[in-house]
Amino acid sequence: MAQTKELNPTVKKYSKMGIIAGVVIVVALLGIWAISAARRGVSTETALKEVTETAVTGADLRIAVVSMEQIQKEATVLEDLHKQRASFENKLKSKLEKEQKAIEKEKADIEKSQDVLSQEALQRRVVEYQKRVSQFQRDLSENAQAIDAAYQEALSTIQKKHLDPIIEGVIAKKHLDLVIDGRMARVGKEIKGLDITDEVVKALNKKISSVKMDTPKG
Repeated sequence: MAQTKELNPTVKKYSKMGIIAGVVIVVALLGIWAISAARRGVSTETALKEVTETAVTGADLRIAVVSMEQIQKEATVLEDLHKQRASFENKLKSKLEKEQKAIEKEKADIEKSQDVLSQEALQRRVVEYQKRVSQFQRDLSENAQAIDAAYQEALSTIQKKHLDPIIEGVIAKKHLDLVIDGRMARVGKEIKGLDITDEVVKALNKKISSVKMDTPKG
């Protein structure tokens, strides 16, 4: 006899925004010599002999760091978008919980009727029940994907129409040569004015407070 699967719709974590379009992001990667050294099992100190002391100085570059995680937490428009998504997810959960209860009731009715129905009639009910369970599982997956697609579309709108122009405007106003994602930055000491996240958040909050998330299909 087919068994219902426990409804446990999980809410996917919000996708990280790739918000610095058109801005160079520096990522320190191991050079080929360091990789070869690792395969030979040499020490880190030995491998680092391949690295020179030459580096670009502050006199040559104007650099800033922006924290995408902080923007997602503090930007009013993103906070509003998260609430919209949660609302759609709660409605879906309520809808599917009702369907699950109906499926569970149907299963119980089939079990009660085993001694009453003919083998042929019982088999038909079991087949229909299995179809309903399969459809329920498809609906759950499709509806969850539709919510995520609508959320991602709204997120893309925020990035392209609002956040990217803010970042680019900050770069122009401060005459920056390089903006680095805070998750990738490793700073040797505290540098005043390096982090521009607060200014980006303030500018974004002033520019836009909400973007309507389309109603998910289904």
